[in-house]
Amino acid sequence: MAARLTLAEHPAFALSQSWVAHLQRDRRRSPHTVRAYEATARRLIAFLGAHRSQLINGAALAGIDAAELRAFLAMRREEGIGNASAARELSALRGFLAFVAGKEGTDAAPRLKGPRVKKGVPRPVSPDDAVAIADDAGDEAAHPWIGLRDRAVLLLLYGGGLRIGEAVALTGASLPLGDRLVVTGKRAKTRIVPLLPQVRAAIEAYVEACPWATSREAPLFRGYKGGPLSPDIIRRAVRAARARLALPDRTTPHALRHSFATHLLGRGADLRSLQELLGHASLSSTQVYTAVDAAHLLDVYRNAHPRA
Repeated sequence: MAARLTLAEHPAFALSQSWVAHLQRDRRRSPHTVRAYEATARRLIAFLGAHRSQLINGAALAGIDAAELRAFLAMRREEGIGNASAARELSALRGFLAFVAGKEGTDAAPRLKGPRVKKGVPRPVSPDDAVAIADDAGDEAAHPWIGLRDRAVLLLLYGGGLRIGEAVALTGASLPLGDRLVVTGKRAKTRIVPLLPQVRAAIEAYVEACPWATSREAPLFRGYKGGPLSPDIIRRAVRAARARLALPDRTTPHALRHSFATHLLGRGADLRSLQELLGHASLSSTQVYTAVDAAHLLDVYRNAHPRA
């Protein structure tokens, strides 16, 4: 009988609404991420109601076992989702069930390994995957302000083409943020990079939530105890996120900088402008991206040309 109930009739539906509010208010997730995660949570409630033939409340969600999670993912596979989508679905499930466990005062749900993907020729990280990495790292952080920090740093690497060392070296002198950011690179060379509205919003959300006061001389991005943020912390966050999302090992913080350059070149940027944005001392360092972009064009040709 319970399997015929509408989603809103399950008591756990209110938990999914609370989680959505948490993602919007506390985690500052993008509208796209919130919609995707909300859909996953509600699919799980509906699936579990039909699977158990009963009303699903918080206790039922908190008591979900690994077999039921595998059955849910198997259902999604039958609906046609691929490895990357399945990995993102699993990441959303982990976040929702951890939220439920916190509300119910129980242990977190069993953890499943994400699907594996074949390793291929190195390619730039796609725009969707770059944002997914940032969102996932933010969602999985131990504290909300740390999640906002990790998301802001990773969006800055992709949106501004910064080296990770350049990002963690920023100080409070960068505030208040405008539409440009002054970055100090190798050999103390400074350059100006545009600051996308989405990246600026992510940094401002982190600054607002950060428990440490910001001064002109203090690090902009803080570690857990208030000291300078170590690049290794961000590298570890990316390694964990790419495993959850089933992304290849080439997906590193520095790959986000490479992707920034490749995507700009693919959209018509000239090499000289790209050189300035990346802070390369020599144009020869920038020319490597022409080969990367040519490799991408060859892939498109092979996949699209009827005689390829």
